[in-house]
Amino acid sequence: MKKKKLLQGIAALILCLALLPMTAFAAEVEAEYTPAMYATFWALIPPIVAIVLALITKEVYSSLFIGILVGGLFFSGFSFEMTLTHIFSDGFVAVLSDSYNVGILVFLVILGAMVSLMNRAGGSAAFGHFAKEKIKTRAGAQLATVALGVLIFIDDYFNCLTVGSVMKPVTDEHKVSRAKLAYLIDATAAPVCIIAPISSWAAAVSGFVEGEDGFSIFIRAIPYNFYAILTIIMMIALVLMKVDFGPMKTHEDNALKGDLFSTGNSASAQEEEPINPKGKVIDLLIPIFTLILCCVIGMIYTGGFFEGAGFVAAFSNSDASVGLALGSICAMILTVIIYLLRRVLSFTDCMKCLPDGFKAMVPAILILTFAWTLKAMTDSLGAAIFVADAVQRSAGSLMNFLPAIIFLVACFLAFSTGTSWGTFGILIPIVVNVFMNSNPQLMIISISACMAGAVCGDHCSPISDTTIMASAGAQCDHVNHVSTQLPYVIVVAAISFVTYIVAGFAQNAWISLPVGVVLLLLTLAVIKNMHKE
Repeated sequence: MKKKKLLQGIAALILCLALLPMTAFAAEVEAEYTPAMYATFWALIPPIVAIVLALITKEVYSSLFIGILVGGLFFSGFSFEMTLTHIFSDGFVAVLSDSYNVGILVFLVILGAMVSLMNRAGGSAAFGHFAKEKIKTRAGAQLATVALGVLIFIDDYFNCLTVGSVMKPVTDEHKVSRAKLAYLIDATAAPVCIIAPISSWAAAVSGFVEGEDGFSIFIRAIPYNFYAILTIIMMIALVLMKVDFGPMKTHEDNALKGDLFSTGNSASAQEEEPINPKGKVIDLLIPIFTLILCCVIGMIYTGGFFEGAGFVAAFSNSDASVGLALGSICAMILTVIIYLLRRVLSFTDCMKCLPDGFKAMVPAILILTFAWTLKAMTDSLGAAIFVADAVQRSAGSLMNFLPAIIFLVACFLAFSTGTSWGTFGILIPIVVNVFMNSNPQLMIISISACMAGAVCGDHCSPISDTTIMASAGAQCDHVNHVSTQLPYVIVVAAISFVTYIVAGFAQNAWISLPVGVVLLLLTLAVIKNMHKE
C-alpha cells in the first residue's frame, strides 16, 4: 500500500515537473511580446519591399508574400517557428476570420456573380450597343465614366465594381485602354467619397475627431481637400485636353490599335461570350439600380435607420461591410427573379453564373488577402506608432508648413500600409490635439491635409483594397493599373503639396484652391507640349 502511494506521489511530482515548462510558456504567451524593431523605421520596410518588388517584377502575388515574410521575420527576431505562426495565425487566419473582411469578400463574390449574370443575359452587350449610338467619341466615353463615378459616391468599394461593370462595354467600344478605365474608376472612388458628406468615408472621418463635432469639421474641410478636388479636375482636363503621358500613353496608343490590355496575353479572347439575343438595355440598368437601392438600404439598416435614426446619422453609424453584403445578395436574388420572369435566362443558366462570378474575382480576393496580411504584419511592428511619434515631435515647429508636412506623412503612411482609414485614425487625433486650442482654422486645413494625403497614398498603393478593386472592376492587370496611374497621382500630389504650403499661410480656400487649379492646368499644358511629335 505504501509502495503504491509512493509511486503515485512520484508520478504526481513528475507530472508537475513536466507541466512547469508549459506553465512558463503560457505565461510568456500571456505577457505582451514586443519585437526589437517595434515602432522603428524598420516597421515600414515590409510594405516598401512588397511595393518595390511588385513594380520591378510586375508580379504581385510573390511580391506581397515576400513583404509578408519580411514582416514576420522582423517581428520574430528571425525565429523560424515564430515567423511561421505569426504569418499564418496572426496574419492569414486572422484577416480571413475578421467579420469586416469576410463581408467585403462576400460583396466581391456577389458583385462578380451579378456581372456574370448581366453579361450572360445580354444586358452589357445591349447597353454597349445603345451607348455606341449615344456616345460618339472616346472623350465622351471617358467623361461618362467620370460622371458615373462621381454619382456613385456612397462607398468606394461599391463605386469601383459598379462603374467598371457598367462602363466596360462603352470604353471597349471606343478603344479606351483597360488601364485608363481602371484609373478613371480608381480616381472617382476614394477621391469622390472623401468629399461627399453622405458616404461611409464621411462617417469614418467624423468618428476619428474626438471632442469635436466631427461631421461639421468634415464639411468645413471639404474646400481644403485639394488632392481630391484636383484629381477630379485632372481627369476632366486629361480627357478634354487629349493628353496622356508615362506608361499610360503606351497603353492608350496600343488601345487605338486594338490592344486594350497591353499585356501580350489573351485576356480579351477569354472574355468573349456568345451574345444573348434576348438581352436589352434594361437587363443591365434594372440590376444596377436595384443594386444601388439595396446597398443604400443595407447600409442605413446597419446604421439604425429603421430603428428611428435619421438618414445622415444612419450613414454615420453604418457598417459598410455588412450593409454592402446584405444589399448585394438581395439585389442578386431580385435580379435572378427578374430574368426568370422576363425569360431572358433559365434558372440553370442563372446558377451557372455564381461559380463564374467567383472565378472572375479570385485574383482580387487573393491580392486583397495578401494585402490585408501585409497590413497585419506592419501593424504588429508598430509602423503607425513610429509615424505618429515623428509627427508629434515636429508639430511644434514650422506651424504654417505643417499642413503640407502632414499631407506628405499621410501619403507615405497610406502608401506603405495600403489603408487610408487607418491613416485617419492615427493622424487626425494628433492634429486635433496640436491645433484645438491654438488655431482652429489651421486645424481644419491640417485635418483636410491628412484626409487628402491618406487618399493620395491609398489611391496609388499597390496593396490598397480600392486599388485592387479598381483593377478588378476594369478587369485590368493589377500591376499595369498601378504603374500607369502612378505618374498621374504624383503630378496631382506634387501640386497639392504646393497648394497646402499656400493654404498654411493664406488660411483661405478661395485663395489657395485657385492657385492649385492654375498650377495643374499649366503643368498639363507643358506636358502636352513636351509630347507633341
